[in-house]
Amino acid sequence: MLRFIELKTGYNDDGPAWIGHVQLSRSGRTVYFNGKALKRGRGISANHFDIETGEQYWISGIKKNGEDRHWAGTGKITIEASAVDEYLKISGKKRLDRTKFTVSHAIKPTDPSRFLHVENEKHQLKAHCE
Repeated sequence: MLRFIELKTGYNDDGPAWIGHVQLSRSGRTVYFNGKALKRGRGISANHFDIETGEQYWISGIKKNGEDRHWAGTGKITIEASAVDEYLKISGKKRLDRTKFTVSHAIKPTDPSRFLHVENEKHQLKAHCE
């Protein structure tokens, strides 16, 4: 599944941004991307947060018009090398605009099991406090 991901914590609409393949949890509430577990939640301009750091992210589907960043946002989007062909197909573009994108081979897969202990600790703490 291909998604647009942008870091919002510490930025307006010009934070580091990526387009890449993600995995979803069974519930669909957690997105696994590039070594992170991003859980759905509310923020000022975000819709997910990193369960380890609390940093806020905006995650959305790929837009067919190719305008994935917020209209006020700036900066290049890093796109996973293995996602380029799929992105071009979705957006209907013939080539990647190198003024808007940087292609990366450094985006790594995420092992969701790595985050089970983090989630379990939070649930246990919440149950203990209630």
